[in-house]
Amino acid sequence: MTSERQNPFNGIYAATLCPLLEDGRIDEVTLSRHLAACAFVPGMKGLLINGHAGENFMLSRQEKRRVSDIAREVCGTRATIVCGVNAEDSREAQSHVDDAKAAGADAVLVFPPFSWALSQDERMAITHHEIANARAQMPVMLYQAGVNAGTMAYRPQVLEKLAQMPHVVGIKEGSWETAAYEAHRLIVRRVAPHVAMMASGDEHLFTCMAVGSDGSLVSLAAIVPELVIALDVAVKRKDLDEARRLNARIYPLAKAIYGTAPGGYANARLKACLKLLGRFPSDAMRPPIGPLPKEEIATLERALSEAGA
Repeated sequence: MTSERQNPFNGIYAATLCPLLEDGRIDEVTLSRHLAACAFVPGMKGLLINGHAGENFMLSRQEKRRVSDIAREVCGTRATIVCGVNAEDSREAQSHVDDAKAAGADAVLVFPPFSWALSQDERMAITHHEIANARAQMPVMLYQAGVNAGTMAYRPQVLEKLAQMPHVVGIKEGSWETAAYEAHRLIVRRVAPHVAMMASGDEHLFTCMAVGSDGSLVSLAAIVPELVIALDVAVKRKDLDEARRLNARIYPLAKAIYGTAPGGYANARLKACLKLLGRFPSDAMRPPIGPLPKEEIATLERALSEAGA
């Protein structure tokens, strides 16, 4: 079941969204409320800000720094802040890691650049992480991309090397395939048992947690945080009947958000859910992502109802 290894970064993190005003600017008032609502749910370890769900690929460096500043202002020292870093250029990534440290983040999660979907090798991956954290020397989480993400997904030998790098404390494992998750978990347990393996495929939380997990950094925890935390608790105490009941509520929502084509609209679906729940006044996205069709909004509304949200 779930690993009992002690790591200060173990636990459930909400991968938060970035609410926007209709003109595309960050809605800072709603963002502050959103971060607080996620961070202070009983049992929540902390927040992943500026992750994929937080549109790190759409925000400027200055905007990401502002999100980081707001997160620390809102959370103080009561929640662990992990700041996502997503940059194609390694020295640009270094600047973003430096910004995260200056804003008071507790760790950074370094995403593989999107261009690596075309080509990537061990030397590139190691060099990118070394340069990114060269000055800040912060605790680092890795991101294992999905099996359908091309060469953005680290091959086993690359993951093995990365897991053994100094400052690496965890892995957001988003393979989106449980066999790959288990294989990667076994590699990390063998070469770097101190590194937390975080089950982070929203559609596969239950199965990955049952295989063994040290926590999770997922956007579903920003929509139905109590359910995700309860699922983790049920698996830890080996109450599989309760875990299955919770998964039956979570899974349709995960499929509606992430299992519906095209996958690039997942963030729009997440924001639509928060608008349906009355937590965001707007589900605005930046172009080229536009509004969702009415039938998809209806599907999300049904999935939220099934989840009891």
